[in-house]
Amino acid sequence: MSRPKVLLLGIVEHAHETWASLSSIADIVTAKSTNRADFIGECNSGALDGVVVAYRTFDSSSITGPVDAKLVPHLPSSLRFICHNGAGYDSIDVTACTERGIHVSNAPTAVDDSTADTGIWLMLGALRNFNASLLNLRRGEWRGGKTTLVPPLGHDPQGKTLGILGMGGIGRNMAIKARAFDMRILYHNRTRLDPALEQELEVEYRSFQDLLQESDVLSLNLPLNPATRHIISTAQFGLMKPGVVIVNTARGAVIDEAALVAALDSGHVASAGLDVFENEPEIHPGLLANEKVLIVPHMGTYSIETQTKMEEWTISNVRMSLQEGKLRSIVPEQRHLQH
Repeated sequence: MSRPKVLLLGIVEHAHETWASLSSIADIVTAKSTNRADFIGECNSGALDGVVVAYRTFDSSSITGPVDAKLVPHLPSSLRFICHNGAGYDSIDVTACTERGIHVSNAPTAVDDSTADTGIWLMLGALRNFNASLLNLRRGEWRGGKTTLVPPLGHDPQGKTLGILGMGGIGRNMAIKARAFDMRILYHNRTRLDPALEQELEVEYRSFQDLLQESDVLSLNLPLNPATRHIISTAQFGLMKPGVVIVNTARGAVIDEAALVAALDSGHVASAGLDVFENEPEIHPGLLANEKVLIVPHMGTYSIETQTKMEEWTISNVRMSLQEGKLRSIVPEQRHLQH
């Protein structure tokens, strides 16, 4: 019998030894295509027949485009598993994959520390108005000077209420780290946590509306899907306290960026710390122009340690799919499919 094939979509940059170990149980193949049209043609040609598992990086979208309902029918009929190297998997149409009998995994907990660290940094920087002074300093004007205003005094996190929207692994990690700053922590999640876990994390559950109304800082830590796209928009900003601080390390499109710009310009939102944007790599010009917005270019998991952990996790999904016919971390929408 021929050995199963694993399709590498993207590059393994750190976990080379672990990736190489797969060659003992499968043949590794790579796509020759450099764009979506050619990739579809390569699939249709039969060149990738026999591929059982695909290891996919986020950057491989430059080759395949999104794994959507238009692409899935062209994938090899032998494909049974897509192992995505990342916590967020909004570029994969899980429904279309399910209909084709393709199981999808992600790397959910490998990113928790690094992303929460980024969230805490953005929160502190936004609270303290550090960005405006950083920009002034680079202009040679200390905190302020002849052509720029001295930024207003910022706020300390101690005693403030942090609202966490989305209490998965990253949200919980954020809560643990925020406790060091003596913050009161509220949360809203699709499913309420077990009371024992709430007590352990020292967090209080709130309805979505109450979370918006009570938070001094709102941290977005939820996945992007049709139900969460623009979950924060004009109406939601209207419910928030004047002077609220927004932190987003989730996906840009969970916020209506135009509404955020309007809320910043009106002063209702005091400041924001953003790692993600609605139309990456483009950033809304109103966010770029506002010095009260602390921004970094999607760097929440941008560390050697976390990138390595993500690759190791994803490779473990590949190995398990080959050896046991199941996934270590199948996405929530498909949990009912795995026994």
